[in-house]
Amino acid sequence: MIKKTSSLFAWIFLASFAVVPSVLAWGDTIFYDSSHAVSVTGNPFVNFGPKSYKFRYDPRMVRAAEIAAMRAHAHSTRECWRYVKTALVEAQVVTSRPGSEYAKEAGFELQARYGFREINIQNPFDAPVGAILVYGGRGAGHVEIRTEQGFASDFLSPVPSTRPLLGVYLKPS
Repeated sequence: MIKKTSSLFAWIFLASFAVVPSVLAWGDTIFYDSSHAVSVTGNPFVNFGPKSYKFRYDPRMVRAAEIAAMRAHAHSTRECWRYVKTALVEAQVVTSRPGSEYAKEAGFELQARYGFREINIQNPFDAPVGAILVYGGRGAGHVEIRTEQGFASDFLSPVPSTRPLLGVYLKPS
């Protein structure tokens, strides 16, 4: 039943992007092209969050969110940063696999090596789709990608982590 639900969620998630074919042209280019960045307006994007109109979306970041959602499990496997790294590499958001070991180190590495910027958002629900959310706390921390329906890392969740939010990161357009 869990696999069916995950597959159904992934299908619904993919179908929601069928409205905007220009956003889905992932494989056309490896490098960011600002002419392909899109602003979120209109009803098809109502679930992107209340502050989404402020941002232009790199289609690769939306693709990374989609990859994370498709591969996520129903419950945590305690490998959130590994899953997010894989999504970023496969969506060609980063040129090489990040090397940091702990999830709570992700924000620093994404800024220092890959040109991400921290955006001033305190509420994870306000984060735009494709944003990387980094959490602290004891242990390795947690990292997840904001998706249209919620949050994805090694598992899917309609609500964000309860750990303390360290930062929200986006690759600038």
